[in-house]
Amino acid sequence: MTVRRMRLFGDPVLTGECDPVTDFDKELRTLVRDLTDTLRDARGSGLAAPQIGVPVRVFVFDVDGVRGHLVNPTLEFPDDEEQTGPEGCLSIPGLYYDTRRRLHAVARGVDMHGRPAQVVGTAEVARCLQHETDHLDGVLFLDRLDPATRRTAMRDIRAAEWYGARVKLSPHPVRGVLR
Repeated sequence: MTVRRMRLFGDPVLTGECDPVTDFDKELRTLVRDLTDTLRDARGSGLAAPQIGVPVRVFVFDVDGVRGHLVNPTLEFPDDEEQTGPEGCLSIPGLYYDTRRRLHAVARGVDMHGRPAQVVGTAEVARCLQHETDHLDGVLFLDRLDPATRRTAMRDIRAAEWYGARVKLSPHPVRGVLR
């Protein structure tokens, strides 16, 4: 089991656009395993590669019994229905804010072997697919908040114990990785 360090809000890797994956090799398979191990350890719903400092278009997910990974994903929305509900992020630990997202989403990409993959999601699965794909585009869920909620979120972030640490590490327990 390899648990990687979580990058926290303020780390520039979280706001940059990720590169597409072009090599489907052992390094990619190791990345997917590390992402999966790190997600399980953090008890999250999804985790994108930039959240562990790797700026490539890969994410893993485990939400409502739907789990897996996608490489080079794209999103489609079959309708205009929306949902609003609490959303958080492992890179912004402990803070949740109502965020508007599409209710239904279809994510298409490939798996770690380059085979076509598709995930169809509703409600929390759709929210996760959108959240993780946003990470690959350098977008944080904070960017999706209405102005008043975003101001509150930024105030809460600045007051968080983990904010402003010289080295931004996740406060989640990390086994097997030196802090």
